[in-house]
Amino acid sequence: TAILAVLAAIASLLSGEHANEAMLNQIEASSQWSYYQAKSIKAAVLDAKIAFTGTPNESDQSKRARYEKEQQEIKSEAEAKQAAAKSYFHKHEVFARGVTMFQIAIAIAAISALTKKRSFWLVSLVFGAVGCAFLVLAAMAAGGASLEAQARPQPQDPKTSVPRTHLPPPGMCRIWLENVPP
Repeated sequence: TAILAVLAAIASLLSGEHANEAMLNQIEASSQWSYYQAKSIKAAVLDAKIAFTGTPNESDQSKRARYEKEQQEIKSEAEAKQAAAKSYFHKHEVFARGVTMFQIAIAIAAISALTKKRSFWLVSLVFGAVGCAFLVLAAMAAGGASLEAQARPQPQDPKTSVPRTHLPPPGMCRIWLENVPP
């Protein structure tokens, strides 16, 4: 029973970690989609200006091209964050199923100890084995998860992104003020 409890605790910890990573990636994706929308609004305002004046100047054309390029970059980053969030959430679900199996195994093992019936103990072992299978499957799927968290995409344009030296460690947040060191 103690071994099952330890395995349940490990699976629970890993499940929580992956749920947190899924949430962080989803928040980052939402932030990117908001940024994408802001660029879209800027482009629409520029289009309205061009339509109103009738003849676009070179500056407006270069701005429009830049907005389109930035939107594509922002969109691909947002989609990557959403995919990462889905992946982390899937891993969380598998770990959570393992936790459930371990908890059922512990409960049945307690019944076995109280009733002193071997059949309950065997059923407890089966649930424990299923929990171990979920734990192994999730651990295999999560093999590169900690590396993924540390290898987040780095900002490319220093004018519109937080510099790499200002990024917090994984799982932490930091307020960034331009031209103020961390």
